Amino acid sequence: MLLVAGEKLARPEKLAWLRLIRTGNVGPVTFRQLLKRFGSAEAALEALPTLARGAGLANPRIPSRSAAEDEIAGLIKLGGRFVASCEAEYPPLLHHISGAPPLLSIRGGDNIDWQRTVGIVGARNASTAGQKMTKLLASELGERQYTVVSGLARGIDAAAHRASLSTGTVAVVAGGMDHIYPNENLPLAEEIVAHGGALLTEMPLGWEPRARDFPRRNRLVSGLSLGIVVVEAAKRSGSLITARLALEQNRDVFAVPGSPLDPRAEGGNALIQQGARLITNAADIIAVLAVADPAQASFLEPDWEPDFTADPDAARPAEGDRDVLLEALSLTPMPVDAMITTTGLAAATVQMLLLELDLAGRVEWASGQLVALKPV
Repeated sequence: MLLVAGEKLARPEKLAWLRLIRTGNVGPVTFRQLLKRFGSAEAALEALPTLARGAGLANPRIPSRSAAEDEIAGLIKLGGRFVASCEAEYPPLLHHISGAPPLLSIRGGDNIDWQRTVGIVGARNASTAGQKMTKLLASELGERQYTVVSGLARGIDAAAHRASLSTGTVAVVAGGMDHIYPNENLPLAEEIVAHGGALLTEMPLGWEPRARDFPRRNRLVSGLSLGIVVVEAAKRSGSLITARLALEQNRDVFAVPGSPLDPRAEGGNALIQQGARLITNAADIIAVLAVADPAQASFLEPDWEPDFTADPDAARPAEGDRDVLLEALSLTPMPVDAMITTTGLAAATVQMLLLELDLAGRVEWASGQLVALKPV
């Protein structure tokens, strides 16, 4: 059955959700399509072998029920829990980002206000002045009841977390909950939980973070936040990726100006030149966020939902429909609606074919309903 927002998942359904999102080639967008198409994660799991054959694949790599049970037990042993996107505990601002994770692993969070949040990011090799500025911003934001979100990295991230321990902070990690990176910040991670803050990840237990996992982590840092503050950042840095993602998610971007002679200030100064809000204190941030009432979230659009109706017995696409769709697709992302118009195929047919192509690893999604062929 399809679930409504705020509904608690029963354990068997949460197990099915976990197995489905851990299945090969099933990302957040594909997960939502499957759930909408088949009505439940359990029904989607049963349909996956048939879908894979339709895409010309062998049976998909679906984790066993016992493997999912082991992951849940392992997370509980660490003091964590899985939170599904339909449950009331799920951070509400994440509902407004593209590809929101269906399941999050969370530790702690007892003192967190998930709606009044500010992300602070910056250089790992932060200057003394940059760390001092970060501590001032984070502590002042905490005093004004804002939760500070960051990525638990060295430098600016760690300074932001430490300054907001007593008022509430969220650390988003790039690996599994049992692979906190970097190791030197393990004590800080434990302090965050001990003070009522939260550790959060979408990655499986046992997952060691790789370079490509950090941009995924960054989209959650920005997605959890009403606005992102860049304190220090080089021209090419993860902090600028976070700022770009924040703009795509319709969040405010703030930057602390720095000396043109310091390479760590190049990224922040460039953001200001491009329209980011120049700030010198927390009041500058609060004045902007005060007009965006997080309780209403009227300035945010809900994440795209596929148009499927829950009908496992719906007719399969006709022979030749896939070729028509592949002809219309390109390496340039295009809206699903444009695909429907261009091909003349029914919406349900296009979405079903895109689902199969996604499972085959032939297409990729960007910014909600934009889809493109993957480069060969």
